[in-house]
Amino acid sequence: MTGTVSAAAAVPLLGSPAKTQEVTQSGARLREPVVTTLRINKQRHELSLDPRTSLLDALRDHAGLTGTKKGCDHGQCGACTVLVDGKRVLSCLSFAVMNDGKDVTTIEGLASRDGKLHPMQQAFIDHDAFQCGYCTPGQIMSAIGCVNEGHAESENDVREYMSGNICRCAAYPNIVAAVLQARGETRGA
Repeated sequence: MTGTVSAAAAVPLLGSPAKTQEVTQSGARLREPVVTTLRINKQRHELSLDPRTSLLDALRDHAGLTGTKKGCDHGQCGACTVLVDGKRVLSCLSFAVMNDGKDVTTIEGLASRDGKLHPMQQAFIDHDAFQCGYCTPGQIMSAIGCVNEGHAESENDVREYMSGNICRCAAYPNIVAAVLQARGETRGA
């Protein structure tokens, strides 16, 4: 984010010295919509976005995928966790344009076409690893990332590598049990 902000500068427009526009180093105006192509849940989405639009807002407000939750909007709660090219990302801290051409997986993209739940989703149900459910999509996406990163070998591993995902209902023991149950079926799924 710092690199993007430092790349912007107030530059006078030719022909109107009194007006200024924020311009990137490439010359694009910051407030003009940019066409961004995301492959979300294996479907191509071409979105016209303000370059400052977060990936979270692009998913919820422009692609209509509201399963990814907006919690703190500061990267502190994990409710907005999605997978980008298979890695965990806090979508509130990532600009959508930074993900142009990348594969984004949200909670809506986990179940198979015939409706069969992803093993991690089923494990969360089996272990009652949710209460109010608000954090559950981010918890599940983070749990899949945790397993795929090789950080789910023990209860302590799961606790450590899932610590960025807050559950205000304190379903943590059930979440850990769910991750451990699903880890074998989740790897590479």
